[in-house]
Amino acid sequence: MAINRVINETFTFLTELKTNNNRPWFDTHKDAYEKANDATKTLFQEISDQLKQTDFIDYVKVYRIYRDVRFSKDKTPYKTHFGGVFHRVKPEYRGGYYLHIEPGNTFVAGGFWQPSPEDLLRIRKEFEADASGIKEIVGNPEFQSVFGGLVGQSLKTAPKGFDKNHPNIDFIRWKQFVVEHHFDDKQALSEDFSTKVVEVFQKLRPFFDYMSEILTTDLNGEPLY
Repeated sequence: MAINRVINETFTFLTELKTNNNRPWFDTHKDAYEKANDATKTLFQEISDQLKQTDFIDYVKVYRIYRDVRFSKDKTPYKTHFGGVFHRVKPEYRGGYYLHIEPGNTFVAGGFWQPSPEDLLRIRKEFEADASGIKEIVGNPEFQSVFGGLVGQSLKTAPKGFDKNHPNIDFIRWKQFVVEHHFDDKQALSEDFSTKVVEVFQKLRPFFDYMSEILTTDLNGEPLY
């Protein structure tokens, strides 16, 4: 089955779901959901197979479409997108890839969404000592043209134990280290969409390699594993 037809069917289902986000409609369109879900898993597996040729991928996971509404004001029962992650082999290879499929809002992301307190402190200590490496990577023209720069949450002031006037404080304040790249619908529907996704993911490797080295060594550069 051609990938562009797979995504087209998925887009059709998601577009209809967005205006009919209720259980009775979903139940009567379960076949369409199953087809879109299977097609999405096929796409993710194809991307994973390509990624494994140049990276160390442990496994791929497509998230469930059912929303957890227990603590949400939004009680609509279903997500209006498909999303999933490609996990790298840990602890040696850090970072992760994410793919989000949604009409008008298809994008990939990568990086460190919720680093553990230990990992976050180690990263901040590295940036406190020397941020030249991360500055070189995110300031690279190709990196900028694809991702723009880091996105995610950051503190408004210095984290506890760090100087608010430190020259690298803009990097030290980050709580997440994530980048994004968006695709328009034409690109998402293209025959070679999976290849386009992999090409963008591959441009994250210098960032991942740098961060992996930080998180697998101490401040003296000695291996932890």
